[in-house]
Amino acid sequence: MTLLNILLQATTGLGSLAAPIGAGLAVLGAGIGIGKIGTSAMEAIGRQPDAAGDIRNSMIIGAALIEGAALFAIFICLLAID
Repeated sequence: MTLLNILLQATTGLGSLAAPIGAGLAVLGAGIGIGKIGTSAMEAIGRQPDAAGDIRNSMIIGAALIEGAALFAIFICLLAID
């Protein structure tokens, strides 16, 4: 038996445990990231109310990119389930 086969046999049970944990971490990371974007955007709008439209557009684009990355991470974690 090769080392790779031994490692694969040792970790077969961990896939069903690691996938939900990874998906949860992806959701937590996305939530924290979007929260920081929202906080920074509100502070920036408070400092420069005239630039609210530009700040809002940048905030929405950043939040969409974070959500896309989180969705991709969740999909990969669900694929890891046996």
